[in-house]
Amino acid sequence: MQKRILLTIAYDGSDYYGWQKQPDNSVPTVQGEVERALSEFFKKEITVTGASRTDRGVHALGQRAVIDVDTTVPVEKLPLALRPFMPEDIVITDAVAVSDDFHPRFNCVNKTYVYKIYNGKYKNPLCRKYTKFCHKHLDEAEMDKASKAFLGTHDFKAFASSGNSSKTTVRTIFDIGVKREGDFITITVTGDGFLYNMIRIIAGTLMLAGEGRIKFNDIEEIIYSLDRTKAGKTAGPEGLTLLKINYDI
Repeated sequence: MQKRILLTIAYDGSDYYGWQKQPDNSVPTVQGEVERALSEFFKKEITVTGASRTDRGVHALGQRAVIDVDTTVPVEKLPLALRPFMPEDIVITDAVAVSDDFHPRFNCVNKTYVYKIYNGKYKNPLCRKYTKFCHKHLDEAEMDKASKAFLGTHDFKAFASSGNSSKTTVRTIFDIGVKREGDFITITVTGDGFLYNMIRIIAGTLMLAGEGRIKFNDIEEIIYSLDRTKAGKTAGPEGLTLLKINYDI
C-alpha cells in the first residue's frame, strides 16, 4: 500500500548548487542526491517534493520533503535504513507518515532560519563554510534592538532579490532575535515564509545596525520604501541554515 511520508533532512550545502534539482542534472543538488539514494534503496524512481528551496551553499538541519512509496519497511525505521545510501553530507533524520493530501510547502505553519556571523579579528578557517566573517566589531545588542522592526506582517519587497518570483512580497515574521557567544553572533528568524534571499538581506542590514550605521527607525523606513537599494547587502550563503519547518500534524 502506498504511503505519503514526510522526511526531515539535514545537509551541509557547501558542495551543492542548492536544494532544487536542475532539469539536466548538470550540477550536484541536494534534491538530486536524495532522489538518487531513495531510488537506489526502493529500486524504483522516487520523486521528492521539498518544503524550501535553499540556495547554493546554504545548509539545513530541518529541511522537509515528502515521498510517495509502497514499502514494508516501518516508516520510523527509514532514516536508519537509508543511511548507507546517502552521501556523507546529507542525512535523513526523521520520517513520519502523513495524509495523502499533505503538502510540505502549503501545509507549513512556520519556518525558522539562523544566520551565523564570525565576528573576530581574523578569519577562523574551521568556520569558513558555516559562518559569515566580519572583522568589524558588531554590537549585537544594537542588532537585536533593530531586528524588532521586522516583526509583524509587512510588504518585504525591499528585502527580496531581483530573482524573486513570489506572487506577493507580503510576509509575517513571528519572532526574531540576535545573540552573541564569544566571537559568534546568531540571528534567528521565524516566519510564515520568506522571499528569495530575504534572510540574507535581513542579515546584511542588521550588520549595518551592528556597525552603528542604522537603527530601528531606519529599518522601518526601508521596509516602507519597498526599495531594495535602501537595504543592506545580501550576506553570503555560508552563514545561513534552515533550522526547522513546523506543521500542525
